[in-house]
Amino acid sequence: MDIGTLCFLIRDERIVLAMKKQGFGKGKWNGYGGKIKDQDEGDINLTAIRETKEESDLEIRHARRNLRAIITFYFGGEPGFKVYVFLVYDWFGEPRETSEMKPKWFDLDQIPYNQMWVADKEWLPLILAGQRIKAEVFFDQFGKKLEKFDYQEMKS
Repeated sequence: MDIGTLCFLIRDERIVLAMKKQGFGKGKWNGYGGKIKDQDEGDINLTAIRETKEESDLEIRHARRNLRAIITFYFGGEPGFKVYVFLVYDWFGEPRETSEMKPKWFDLDQIPYNQMWVADKEWLPLILAGQRIKAEVFFDQFGKKLEKFDYQEMKS
């Protein structure tokens, strides 16, 4: 199972989402993130920092203290990804378009869930409301249909 990160940037009751322009998730709004690159990058904090920089040109310093969810995604019953999700409130720079992502600011009450992964509308509002969760998301084999969503609150 691949392990990765996902960072949602928030400021003044607004969130930066980015349209995925290529690869897995193309055509969907999402946060910034990706897989741990290699064994040397075993720290999820480093992965979150690197991926956000590569996909937005933004510099975040501390993702770890903003961990809000650990989500395991399954596709057709098979484990696909274990993702560490962060809400990031402090960064340097302005989000810019890269070859992979095109950023856009949204008001927190205007998040385009209908243009995101179908399960995002289940777990993202929970963490935006302040919950820390551990979840399992079961998609059909193509990731188009949500079959099951289970979560529990994370212990501190």
